[in-house]
Amino acid sequence: MKIIGLTYIGERAEMVLKGDSSLLNGRKPMFTPDTTNDLRALPALILRISRLGKHIEPRFAGRYYDAIAPGVDFVQYDRLQEAQRDGKSWTEATCFDFSMAIGAWCDPAEKPAWTIDGKAWTADAMVCTPEEAIAQASRLMTIRQGDLVYISAQSTPAPLRREQVICATVGEQEKLYCKIK
Repeated sequence: MKIIGLTYIGERAEMVLKGDSSLLNGRKPMFTPDTTNDLRALPALILRISRLGKHIEPRFAGRYYDAIAPGVDFVQYDRLQEAQRDGKSWTEATCFDFSMAIGAWCDPAEKPAWTIDGKAWTADAMVCTPEEAIAQASRLMTIRQGDLVYISAQSTPAPLRREQVICATVGEQEKLYCKIK
C-alpha cells in the first residue's frame, strides 16, 4: 500500500509519499514527536483507490476511488521551514510515524468538515479536486487497489498544542477524532 499526498504549504506544492506506519486511526491520540517544537496540522481529504491505473485522465479518475475519509496531515513545521529554506525535500518534516490521522470511510458524494482549534474547513478548501489528485499521482506511478491518495487544504498548517482535539464530521456524524498528547 502506498500513501500518496498532494500538499501545498506556503508558496509551493509538493507530492509526498508516506509509509504505512504514517497512519493513525481508531481515535488514537497523536503523540507529539520529540524531533519538533512546532507540530502543525492540515486537513486532508483521503481517497481509497479501488482499481489499478496509470496515466489516468481527470475525466475518468472518478472511477478509480470508492470511498473518502477525512484526515489530518501532521507537519513538523520547524523542520519544514528548514527544508524549504535549503531547497530540500519535505520528507523529514511530513513523513514520520503517525503523521496522517484518518477517519471513518464514507461515500465519495459526502462532504466532510474539519475543525482544528476553532477554525473550520470543508472539502472545497483542498488544493485540488479528487480527480486532479488521482490524475497527478498516476502520472508518476501506478496506483493500485488499496492505495490511499490524500489532498491537503490549501492553507497554512494550524499550530497544535497538547490536549487539543481535532475532529471532522460528515453531516452530524463524527468521522474523525484525534487528541494531541
